Amino acid sequence: MATTAPVHPVDEVPPVRQLAAFGLQHVLAMYAGAVAVPLIVGGAMKLSPADMAYLITADLLVCGIATLIQCVGFWRFGVRLPIMQGCTFAAVSPMVLIGTTGGGLPAIYGSVIVAGLAIVLLAPVFGRLLRFFPPLVTGTVILIIGISLLPVAGNWAAGGVGSADFGEPKNLALAGFVLAVVLGVQRFAPAFLSRIAVLIGIAVGLAVAVPFGFTDFGGVGDSDWVGISTPFHFGAPTFHASAIISMLVVALVTMTETTGDLIAVGEMTDRKIEPRSLADGLRADGLSTVLGGVFNTFPYTAYAQNVGLVGMTRVRSRWVVAAAGGILVLLGLLPKLGAVVAAIPAPVLGGAGLVMFGTVAASGLRTLAQVDFKDNHNLTVVAVSIAIGVLPVGVPTVYEKFPDWFQTVMNSGISAGCLTAIVLNLLFNHLPGKAGSPKTAAEPEAASAGA
Repeated sequence: MATTAPVHPVDEVPPVRQLAAFGLQHVLAMYAGAVAVPLIVGGAMKLSPADMAYLITADLLVCGIATLIQCVGFWRFGVRLPIMQGCTFAAVSPMVLIGTTGGGLPAIYGSVIVAGLAIVLLAPVFGRLLRFFPPLVTGTVILIIGISLLPVAGNWAAGGVGSADFGEPKNLALAGFVLAVVLGVQRFAPAFLSRIAVLIGIAVGLAVAVPFGFTDFGGVGDSDWVGISTPFHFGAPTFHASAIISMLVVALVTMTETTGDLIAVGEMTDRKIEPRSLADGLRADGLSTVLGGVFNTFPYTAYAQNVGLVGMTRVRSRWVVAAAGGILVLLGLLPKLGAVVAAIPAPVLGGAGLVMFGTVAASGLRTLAQVDFKDNHNLTVVAVSIAIGVLPVGVPTVYEKFPDWFQTVMNSGISAGCLTAIVLNLLFNHLPGKAGSPKTAAEPEAASAGA
């Protein structure tokens, strides 16, 4: 009698009720970050409220499509892991510069399309570089991702950057209340409820926020019921060499960041990333970025916010995140529904973000626990990489006197720390050492990986 092979947790399909709850939780975790990019770029270009609303709905629609491509996959596109996709912040500064001085939105979209095609072509090359990501490097990168995200949660908890009441005790009190609810549900609630602790925390926080005047649902009434993003709404794309070059630099940065996120999710779900699956995930990034240029939005990458949610809830099914992608498509097609989600106060998201982003950092520490730090230089690799990665997080203006291309790479703590970890690992653990130098722990790994 034939026996069916056990289904890996990544491929399990939970009941519809759980799919909806877990998926909504992922959407709420990334929504504020997803809409921030069009808000920043559109605001810098002084777009009309109608155009801003169009950018946001187009972004949500393509976020959902990109997430479905990454989770469900087809042919050689998609890593088929629980990965949420969203607009990358690494592209914000170059896009603002292109949009305000170099040709407006059509020039942005032309450079985004070229960058997406470049990512698709470069994906196999990055796949072959996976051997340079041993636990020493991946653990360091995951730790830096978590640390880099914590200021985002801190800004949300304080009321949101630019808010009139930023830092008011009432904002931090609401964020602290949501954090307490999340922790209480995780510790004392039944198993299913503990897995949607973030969703419950946000729901309870919103219920408390309404009577205290934290919420503004004015935008809901002004929103349309249905909105469909059409290709090249703002005009045919134009192609400027300077814009394309700056966006190609962004593409390399986002590929580096996505590599770290994919490896992190692979660690959390017990489905290790292989060179082929890494290339498939990056190829999906490239395709989604091309779609972004066509459908009036921006470059896409894996969202580290949701990496933390996977680690915290221990829900590893990619179909949960695919359900989140479906919800994002609905939000993109139904602007009024999107406006309801957008009305959730920043402090509520901040309380949930603190535990999610801290979980990412803790996952990095768990990976580093596999590394041998005795009689080798591995501690130096970790120490310097974290220092370089956290530098732009703690001092955001540290590189403002440098050229734009340098700022694009180094102002992202994730890419700066990742590149540093790769280079230092090569320097200390792969290059021939001096006579009498300590034997490195990475040498056996390098040998087995064919490095």
